[in-house]
Amino acid sequence: MRIPAHAVCAAVRDDIVSGVFEPGSRLTEELLARRYGVSRVPVREALRTLESEGFVTTRRHAGAHVAEPTEQDAADFLEIRMLLEPLAAARAARRRTDAHLKVLRGLVRLGQERARRGQVDDLRSLGGWFHETLVQASGSPGLVALLAQLRHKVAWTHAVQVPARPVDSWAEHGAIVDAVARGDEDRARALTAAHADRAAAAHRLRVRTSQPAVNTGSGPV
Repeated sequence: MRIPAHAVCAAVRDDIVSGVFEPGSRLTEELLARRYGVSRVPVREALRTLESEGFVTTRRHAGAHVAEPTEQDAADFLEIRMLLEPLAAARAARRRTDAHLKVLRGLVRLGQERARRGQVDDLRSLGGWFHETLVQASGSPGLVALLAQLRHKVAWTHAVQVPARPVDSWAEHGAIVDAVARGDEDRARALTAAHADRAAAAHRLRVRTSQPAVNTGSGPV
């Protein structure tokens, strides 16, 4: 069975984000085809897609390499995400479906329960699912795609810790869902922006560069 290029692309992207392929390392079609058990054709397509997304660079006479984001790049990823997620929350308040609300409320219940019990291992993934669902509820395919790419880039350039006060963090998630359920766009936007701002301390830069440090902003958790 032929493995589609988008599946290969996702696999390579995940390996870049997780650090299997470090910034600057060379990505040959032969190496990737062997690693994922595919022909070179989907690998070639995947590399073109990843280059357009900024995860891969192609050097003349040197082939494809993992991109090397700077500290400023990392700061930009977080800042842009901070600007767009409140917009997504406001649109979700206008466009969400009952199915979106059901999933969001279920995630909040799980998150609050885990936080109260001190079961922090699941909170990072639950937080990720919450924010992905909130963005999907915006009903804006372009916004969904852009924020998905930004989430990958934030994970690539930052280590994200569980919030120091997870019970408070999940109470904020619950308040955002309440605003979305009421159709209150302004409050959904404001609460999401405040949540993102308070989440700044959870992010730790892991881009290795000799450039001077810059303010990296924040991103939701």
